[in-house]
Amino acid sequence: MKNGAILFVAALVFTQPAVAFDWSGALKDAMGKASGEPAGNAASSGVDALSNADINAGLKEALTRGADAAVAQLGTKDGFYGNPALKIPLPQSLQKIDKAMRMVGMGKQADELVLAMNRAAEAAVPQAKTLLVDAVKNMSLQDARGILIGGSTSATDFFRAKTEAQLTERFGPIVKNVTDKTSLAQQYNRYAGQAAQFNLVDKNQASVEQYVTQQSLDRLYRLIGEKEQAIRANPMQAGSDLLRQVFGAVK
Repeated sequence: MKNGAILFVAALVFTQPAVAFDWSGALKDAMGKASGEPAGNAASSGVDALSNADINAGLKEALTRGADAAVAQLGTKDGFYGNPALKIPLPQSLQKIDKAMRMVGMGKQADELVLAMNRAAEAAVPQAKTLLVDAVKNMSLQDARGILIGGSTSATDFFRAKTEAQLTERFGPIVKNVTDKTSLAQQYNRYAGQAAQFNLVDKNQASVEQYVTQQSLDRLYRLIGEKEQAIRANPMQAGSDLLRQVFGAVK
């Protein structure tokens, strides 16, 4: 029975849950005005007094704060596991057979894997801080303009483009070291690897470490976006004269 439940994993299709990021478009008029494009009527008088350098510096400070806060929140014990909104669940195919696994006495293994995946993510996230901060420091005015006028996912797109490949490489070994200690992770990797040969498994879920790495990064970028939104929504509470000036003028 136990082997039958595990073998069933190989026949299931894995899908990567989409992660949406709701970035406000409130700063579009600011960069439109700064670049000579017609600005809307919202906050245009305040933005007129800002230089490109101020806007660029303000955005860099906001993103740096967001990155620092997100890494600090996630890169600690229970940063993922203790937060229902950020906790990484079993891969989808294992979720589908979770009840069956528990019926054949494998509930403990499933719970151990969930804990290991989240602990692995918490151990890996601190690796992100340097790369994220460097990406912001190296951001050009053109980058800033693209973020501000590029749409609801432009900031997330910027961070992904600058850091995702390197973070994937850094996270992988850390995650594998933690999750390989659970027997269910080893079984998952064996059967998911076989299923991947027949395109039955999404490439990001072909192994536990790939799945956890991608889930970790998705949550990290999402949390950075939420920190940024908080600054933009309440610039007067940002604790920085520059942020109050830039984001307050637009708001």
